[in-house]
Amino acid sequence: MIILVKKAPQRAFMALSLTIALGLASCGDSSSAEPLIPFVSFNESISILDQRYPQLRTDNGSVEIAGGVRGLIIVRQNATTYLAFERNCPYRPYDAACSTVTIDASRLFLIDDCCGSQFTLQGQPRGGPAPRPLRQYATSLSGNLLTITN
Repeated sequence: MIILVKKAPQRAFMALSLTIALGLASCGDSSSAEPLIPFVSFNESISILDQRYPQLRTDNGSVEIAGGVRGLIIVRQNATTYLAFERNCPYRPYDAACSTVTIDASRLFLIDDCCGSQFTLQGQPRGGPAPRPLRQYATSLSGNLLTITN
């Protein structure tokens, strides 16, 4: 009888410990439930003086180009700093009919017209269901050649 009394509290303690551990494991960032954007290796280079990209000659100017998963958005911060973002929206990134971010007509923010997610020109969410910022890629400027890589 004494053995059962000693083992019962141990089993109860182990069951309680397991329940707590599983509960803590399920806590965390709610955005982790959203799937991640697929990884695609690329290396794109453009001339910032190219006649197709006059927006890249003024601060906060932005253009859409090919590359990445669904394309890239390039934003000029200043004469020496350019940001590059994946156009694949982080909200339901595998939705083939939707999930493509574009430059809003106002040119003041980025938007996925399908789900309504909005992003700043720095790629941060500012409205809508997107749980994370846009995927940002590395940029380097050498003279007039801007290279974007992941």
